[in-house]
Amino acid sequence: MEYSDSAGIVSQEDWSLHQQGEEDQKRHQDKVQDAIKNRLPELITEENVILSNGKQIVKIPVRSLDEYKIRYDYGKKKHIGQGNGDSQVGDVIARGKKDEPGAQEAGDQPGEDYVETEVSIEEIETALFAELELPDFERKEESEEISDGIQFNDIRPKGLVGNIHKKKTMVTAFKRNAMAGKAGFHPILPEDIRYKTWNDSITHESKAVVLALMDTSGSMGAFEKYVARSFFFWLVRFLKGKYAHVEMRFIAHHTEAKEVDQETFFSKGESGGTICSSAYKKALDMIKKEYPINRYNVYAFHFSDGDNLTSDNERCLPVIQELAEHCNLFGYGEVSQYQRQSSLMSVYKKTEHDRIRHTILRKKTDVLDALKFFLKQKEK
Repeated sequence: MEYSDSAGIVSQEDWSLHQQGEEDQKRHQDKVQDAIKNRLPELITEENVILSNGKQIVKIPVRSLDEYKIRYDYGKKKHIGQGNGDSQVGDVIARGKKDEPGAQEAGDQPGEDYVETEVSIEEIETALFAELELPDFERKEESEEISDGIQFNDIRPKGLVGNIHKKKTMVTAFKRNAMAGKAGFHPILPEDIRYKTWNDSITHESKAVVLALMDTSGSMGAFEKYVARSFFFWLVRFLKGKYAHVEMRFIAHHTEAKEVDQETFFSKGESGGTICSSAYKKALDMIKKEYPINRYNVYAFHFSDGDNLTSDNERCLPVIQELAEHCNLFGYGEVSQYQRQSSLMSVYKKTEHDRIRHTILRKKTDVLDALKFFLKQKEK
């Protein structure tokens, strides 16, 4: 922008300097998003996130923003292209102390500066849920009507004061005054006033139910329970955030299975042995009675350490296969830190049903891979 003062001197101001703060803020936000994406496996299993009420703030390291500037070399060291010019081919230019036997020294080169910045669970969700969806979600016979809001689509002579349509009102008044030989917008009489009216905007969404099954027996240690609950924590938040009408039912089991509420599912531990078929039968009975597949999209996810009663494994196979027939997807996640295959996983590997998916989680960061594995569309 150019301007002249009283002395007639013309000067020019560089307005790009005024945008520096905005540009820095954008660069910082881009770095935050990159940091969230790169650290997503660790972030979604942070204890203070999983145990929060959904409004938790977490801190993550982000590279600090240094502006480009000239740095004065106080040491006046020689750099590339400088020197006496008397070096010969084969001369040793330098030998670091690390090359000397037993010698160690701290580095003298600058590293990258990091600062901690706060991010909300909502920001983590945005990065996580962008890649997830319920697979094979279908339109069923009886869809649920969901109100999307209102849509103004008509003009009427009666309505609410807050919905007066100014333009139509003035046009009506102008026409009436013109017919009376006094073309103009005034006066505006009560019969000139027009109101906007609306109808509810309705969309149809098919019904869906998700059954969460979790092993709470004595063999499920603190690590196994934490990983399983981390998976279900994000599953619940994903479903509530992305789908308007999805029911969730929770089943906990040891030697017996029972339906529990969400709070109990995420907080209560049990003891005793493990009979996984009890959970599968409970889920199958619930689906048959309340969620016929011709009316509902049905999904079931079971998490366990795989330490099942040996004699129960034979009973599990036919029930798992029947359960898959009533589900869009049945997923099994096995939490195990050991490099071995459980007896229950052996049962799943015998199944060849295309609606069954199974995976093993050996560390906390595998929760992200499990979410992406289960909640993805099949390749066409």
